[in-house]
Amino acid sequence: MGKPTGFLEFDRRDRSYTPAADRVQHFREFVIPLEENDVREQGARCMDCGIPYCHQGCPINNIIPDWNDLVYHGMWRNALDVLHSTNNFPEFTGRICPAPCEAACTLNIDDNPVAIKTIECAIIDRGWEEGWIKPRIAKHKTGKKVAVVGSGPAGLACAQQLARAGHAVEVFEKNDRIGGLLRYGIPDFKMEKHYIDRRQAQMHAEGVQFHTNTGIGQQLPASELVKNFDAVVLAGGSELSRDLPVPGRELDGIHFAMTFLPQQNRINAGDAIEDAEHISARNRHVVVIGGGDTGSDCIGTSFRQGALSVTQLEILPKPPVKENKALTWPNWPNKLRTSSSQEEGAEREWSVSTKSFSGEDGRVSSLHLIRVDWQQDESGKWQMQEIPGSEFELKADLVLLAMGFVHPVHQGMIEDLGLALDPRGNVQADTEHYQTSIPKVFSAGDMRRGQSLVVWAIREGRQTARAVDEFLMGHSDLPR
Repeated sequence: MGKPTGFLEFDRRDRSYTPAADRVQHFREFVIPLEENDVREQGARCMDCGIPYCHQGCPINNIIPDWNDLVYHGMWRNALDVLHSTNNFPEFTGRICPAPCEAACTLNIDDNPVAIKTIECAIIDRGWEEGWIKPRIAKHKTGKKVAVVGSGPAGLACAQQLARAGHAVEVFEKNDRIGGLLRYGIPDFKMEKHYIDRRQAQMHAEGVQFHTNTGIGQQLPASELVKNFDAVVLAGGSELSRDLPVPGRELDGIHFAMTFLPQQNRINAGDAIEDAEHISARNRHVVVIGGGDTGSDCIGTSFRQGALSVTQLEILPKPPVKENKALTWPNWPNKLRTSSSQEEGAEREWSVSTKSFSGEDGRVSSLHLIRVDWQQDESGKWQMQEIPGSEFELKADLVLLAMGFVHPVHQGMIEDLGLALDPRGNVQADTEHYQTSIPKVFSAGDMRRGQSLVVWAIREGRQTARAVDEFLMGHSDLPR
């Protein structure tokens, strides 16, 4: 805990944003950090709640009260050690995690939780600024070789833990740069990419080898990994986007979000995009179909590219502005949330279904929509029904499909290995051993659990590393 009476003395304060009119002019981060004394005050607000439900709310079980107390007392380096004991990459989660820990905070009962995410980010940023973060090179080598496929948060966390256990680890990434979704899914204005480069350099010093432009099942047969390595970890993510097979889908100007977003990240990195392939929102009326984080990223990117207007459609009903704490706390509640990108001027529509697209000269020009109603049937299952006479049309010359991801891409590596899949099409593996149907092949992150959060990916990467270490050595000192 922090100061015993801190939650009574200090109000919640959080990081702020630069004005929307300024931040949409560039792709850099725009969060304004708190001053050190303000961060320490926020740490002081962590109360002696008896049962710290923030532990449960955090997928990687961060020891939050401990580092809140250490920050309050100015013991920043100790706080960094506690933070790193559960999380390999707090600079990632401190920027892009939705902070379920704050929803679980006891002080959230009256909507004033400790600013946990802000404190976490302040700790790790200070650690880098002070030069406290160094490579942790294993003192002893095991002689075992492990291949990790995919360099997103699950793959990176797994690789770093295994290298620190003394294994020779090689990471295989199909793209030209390390980072997976962190690199080519998350916009730079939410997380700049030099944070990934910095961690890659640390991991390289710890002995991890990185192979880019190497798609397993494409440039390199999956069987070669199984043959040449003592263990293989599949952490390739859930990349098959959910499509919208309605009339007019073939028109130009309708794209998956994960075709649109990576292009801008590549441009920000200095890459050239062919004009014929470039998808730009400049001077266009943009419609984003899908109300989640990916849709929000499309909104922010569209505004920065110079969109005339952006409208976001969600098929689900509008959530309540305030949740019923007696029913939801300390669990993650269904409530209305407005992202920084949505605040930049997007129009939002709920309970809307897309019936078809219309176009002119082969390019989309409008969407034909209908409003829907959601009702529970006798079994309690929610059913959607179209509302007669509620049809309407929406102008659009760029449509971005951000309706989530179905499962990992099966073609190539997964089919070549003949791996068993779960009913949702993910690689089948449990959360104890993380082994697939091939004993020496493991799976972690979205490829195993389905579309999820970065913080869940880090958790699974760490737990898989321990499972692999036990498989190879018969025991493990790595934490779960």
